[in-house]
Amino acid sequence: MVRKIVKIDPEKCNGCGLCIDACHEGALQLVDGKAQLVSESYCDGLGDCLPECPTGAITIEEREAAPFDEAAVQERIKMLKQQEQGGDAASSCAGAKLDCGCPGTAAREIRPAAQSHGENSSVGYAHSSPRPGAVSELRQWPCQLKLVSVNAPYLDRAHLLIAADCTAYAYANLHEDFMRGKITLIGCPKLDQYDYSDKLATILEQHQIRSITVLRMEVPCCGGLVEMVKSALQKSGQMIPWRVVTISTDGNIVDDC
Repeated sequence: MVRKIVKIDPEKCNGCGLCIDACHEGALQLVDGKAQLVSESYCDGLGDCLPECPTGAITIEEREAAPFDEAAVQERIKMLKQQEQGGDAASSCAGAKLDCGCPGTAAREIRPAAQSHGENSSVGYAHSSPRPGAVSELRQWPCQLKLVSVNAPYLDRAHLLIAADCTAYAYANLHEDFMRGKITLIGCPKLDQYDYSDKLATILEQHQIRSITVLRMEVPCCGGLVEMVKSALQKSGQMIPWRVVTISTDGNIVDDC
């Protein structure tokens, strides 16, 4: 029969697995690091997976395909739940062909091992020296902006730190001074070759974000990150306090506005 069904471009697919989590029928899986359709009969053609794809690799096409089989889908969902409950998927990570998608992209909150200090305010930062045994202040996974789901619950009412990749290496005290008490999203406007403004706008619209700190390097290409956030604020229509902090290549704060 001729019907609508998903089509995945393997050249665009980055293997993040977000589409697999979004598919309620379990129709997708990772094969050799790329998302693939398990069976035509599992796909209802509604495209719930499309909005989650960060690279635009998924489209809907109309072609000859096996009919959607609701009974087969229910059996598959039952099997996937049994695997999840039994821990089979987690223990077979090395198999590289996981029905549930790459476990490394599963959204989850992280509690720092030690919290002897309170959360920073959304606008200030401490000037402290790195210390042996310092605790990571990363509060969620994943942190790569391209991989983060716009529906992730840890985004609700969060203070966001949107940081250029290089800032983590240039600024020695990033965790203490900027990440503490915030949800950290990282990206590179030059190397990612991806406009995050639409994704950020959706996050701002859905999650009542409390503040945004943009942490950029002093190099010109990092200005793209600031422009994406500015565009997202305009598209979302949200009035959210935000600041831009610029780090020099030798690791100093050169601007904070």
